[in-house]
Amino acid sequence: GLKVACLVTGFEEFGAVEWMLYFTNTSQRNSAMLTDVKVTDFGMEAGKDASFTLHHAVGSNGGRDDFWPLSTPVEANKSVYITPEGGRSSDHTGFPFMNLEASNGRGAIVAVGWTGNWYVDVSQQTPGTATLASGMKNMTLSLLPDETIRTPLVCMLFWQGEDRMVGHNTFRRFMLAHHSPKLNGRFAEYPFSGGYSWGDPAPCNEYCCLTEDFALALTKRYAQFGIVPEVFWLDAGWYKGCGGPDFTGKNWYNTVGTWEVDEKRFPNGLKPLSEAAHEAGAKFMVWFEPERVAVGSQIAEEHPEWLLKRSNDPNNLLFDLGNPEALNWMCEHIGDLIEKNGIDYYRQDFNMHISPYWAEADEPDRVGIHEIRHVEGLYAYWDYLRERFPGLLIDNCASGGKRLDWESIGRSAPLWRSDYYHYDDPDGYQCHTYGLNFFLPIHGTGILLPDQYSFRSSLSSALQCNWKVTEPGVSVLDMQQRIREYRDIREYYYEDYYPLSGTGDLTGSDVWLAYQMHRPSDDSGIVVAFRRQNAPDAEYTVRLGGLTPDASYTLVDCDTQAETVRSGRELTEGLTLRLDNPKSSLLIKYRKN
Repeated sequence: GLKVACLVTGFEEFGAVEWMLYFTNTSQRNSAMLTDVKVTDFGMEAGKDASFTLHHAVGSNGGRDDFWPLSTPVEANKSVYITPEGGRSSDHTGFPFMNLEASNGRGAIVAVGWTGNWYVDVSQQTPGTATLASGMKNMTLSLLPDETIRTPLVCMLFWQGEDRMVGHNTFRRFMLAHHSPKLNGRFAEYPFSGGYSWGDPAPCNEYCCLTEDFALALTKRYAQFGIVPEVFWLDAGWYKGCGGPDFTGKNWYNTVGTWEVDEKRFPNGLKPLSEAAHEAGAKFMVWFEPERVAVGSQIAEEHPEWLLKRSNDPNNLLFDLGNPEALNWMCEHIGDLIEKNGIDYYRQDFNMHISPYWAEADEPDRVGIHEIRHVEGLYAYWDYLRERFPGLLIDNCASGGKRLDWESIGRSAPLWRSDYYHYDDPDGYQCHTYGLNFFLPIHGTGILLPDQYSFRSSLSSALQCNWKVTEPGVSVLDMQQRIREYRDIREYYYEDYYPLSGTGDLTGSDVWLAYQMHRPSDDSGIVVAFRRQNAPDAEYTVRLGGLTPDASYTLVDCDTQAETVRSGRELTEGLTLRLDNPKSSLLIKYRKN
């Protein structure tokens, strides 16, 4: 009585395919146990003497090396096994995007779509053939009568060429064409945003002491200085029970689960904030964390039947999105909040390991069922919001970028890609951009300081300027100049990517880091380079990619406006960059003549 279906979609233009398995018990008794299900069991043959390399990345752990690229040889009879930590799909030990390259100039980009516990296992059991298996890590269960479950969604994109960046750039284009949120029929460009002087003074935190009057005044101040972002971003702490003028020790973290606007600080709801943003020509985005529920919150008190518990963490409960009644309530409740308050974009955070909650709730013969239902519920929740609000963009934050996978990025994008705790370390932001660009064209991070080096270190397709416009010593002219520069080059971050500093350890303060963004349609692009504080050399040679060898190119230094003309062949063989001062940056625009 077990029915197995495989839903397959092909994308011939890109040489890509994706598929998902469904299991249905059509009988009236429990099925036999399902174990060791491989959604992917793929063999790449490349000749007896071929070698294989798996190009992958670390996940997010709040460090300078978040998303750092790795290249691991696939050796005979030795497994390369990758899985995330704690149930969030790109947490620490795993990042579900990789490129399996053979020495004969062929390869396959592999992306796993499962916002939970996935695995990829790569080995070379037979000379000249690499095998790749993937699926859900924890699933040993029997299906109930008439029950259906799904597996992770897997995508593979096949490429050929001398440079593996052919595969990476084809994958970036494929994502923008077919696997990114759409607005008005084209992929959505995620916003350049600004917060409300992010971070309140002690004993408040986040926005626990923000008031309507102060938020409106800051919106007007941004407008006064001509630095209005595309979206004003209200982060955590706007809800009931979180601090406020009569601060009681409650903070943004331990009061989630009461999704009602704090009427003491926002007597008219959040609608005045959204209206002020719209009047300034911007959108309005608000933070939520619907899955984590604090003890004592409204949901915890009124609907304990909707919550899963973890024995060694009594303060945090899990809202069970696998419970249909709970899912329907959350969809409608948050949807109504969005509609009532004029919210344009939705930011979802998730700040705890989720696997222990699923594991404690599962029966011995149903291991994995709570994870399956919760992940299905998460997708249904996001799909509900996107259907109800066609112009809605979802910002996916889970302690930074710890929930990035093929399914989640089809619905969302990470505007705060890492909770790297050194917010004042621009070198870390350079590393995050450098690593994520191999696979994801849409991502962003925050910037606290408007100086040129810090700002360029945070450049990507989205950007959050958390500038304190009321702080002494901060130059509004610097802010205006940085914004003009970003708007001038931003479009290139949605194009092809070439890492110019290799994939060795570039996390130190004694190195250069450089990369190139190239637009194939008109043969133009940018080169961004950094000489870090302790880098001893004033010169650094890079080799550009994607250029036409016999064409000539004009290069413009964006700081000095100095122009040079070089052939594509010269630039491919070597371009020497020079920065006389440590901790400085270089931005070069080039165009084909």
